[in-house]
Amino acid sequence: MINVPDSQIKAWKRFKKNRLALISLLFLVAITGFAVFAPLVTQYSYEEQNISQKLESPSTRHWMGTDTLGRDLYSRIVYGARMSLAVGIFTALFALVLGTLTGAVAGYLGGWVDHLLMRVVDVFYIFPSLLLAILLMLLLGRGVTGIILALGMTAWVTQARLVRGQVLQAKEMAYVEAARALGVSGFSIVFKHILPNLWGPIIVSLTMQIPSNIMSESFLSFIGLGIQPPYSSWGTLANEGFRAMRSFPHLIIYPGAILFFTMLAFSYLGDGLRDVLDPQGGGTIF
Repeated sequence: MINVPDSQIKAWKRFKKNRLALISLLFLVAITGFAVFAPLVTQYSYEEQNISQKLESPSTRHWMGTDTLGRDLYSRIVYGARMSLAVGIFTALFALVLGTLTGAVAGYLGGWVDHLLMRVVDVFYIFPSLLLAILLMLLLGRGVTGIILALGMTAWVTQARLVRGQVLQAKEMAYVEAARALGVSGFSIVFKHILPNLWGPIIVSLTMQIPSNIMSESFLSFIGLGIQPPYSSWGTLANEGFRAMRSFPHLIIYPGAILFFTMLAFSYLGDGLRDVLDPQGGGTIF
């Protein structure tokens, strides 16, 4: 039998009291499940074309209608969730690793190392993020990997600043002073003592970063610089639907709605986690 710490039980009870955050979590789990098991929850392939059925309105045969090539819109939205969520999550993880390492080293070592790393952060921070992402994509390619790396290189600076500020405060704490007095190495102090106590704000930041990445990818796909056919993301579908929105509004209503509610769910989930993981709100689950 697994023993769950009382702090985690209390945190979960506090989280459940936030109805919007709980509903958002369930919604995001459902969306992720549909994306992972896309072949099991769709009747048609995302690239299967049937010109004789193009631009059909929603019906029992095609729940969300079809696009200009007769492809089932529901299937393309479900498979598009794979691309949008993958870009959002993996970009956030890339930014998490790079930003956490940079911020932790800068905050703990201080001095010229801190000054040098923060000037690098400032250079990335003042550069328009989407413009930088577009320039990086031209160098890295317009595939999924290129998009993740390009967006990740623009997103890590926020994480670096957050972690640096937290480490600057934490390294003055009594437990860090005690570890130094016992001869514990700086590496161990940072990664075994300081960072494990900072997972609360880091996870909240990660939760907020994912929808920002999804929106950035959607914008790039909307202007034709993101996911390339025959693959689709919610941004590509919105781009395709925008061209015919007056005559066939279902082409943009459904992908636009799923994108909107996903962004809203991440926002409410982030707010709920922030309330739970706030040390002044009764502790942290870590």
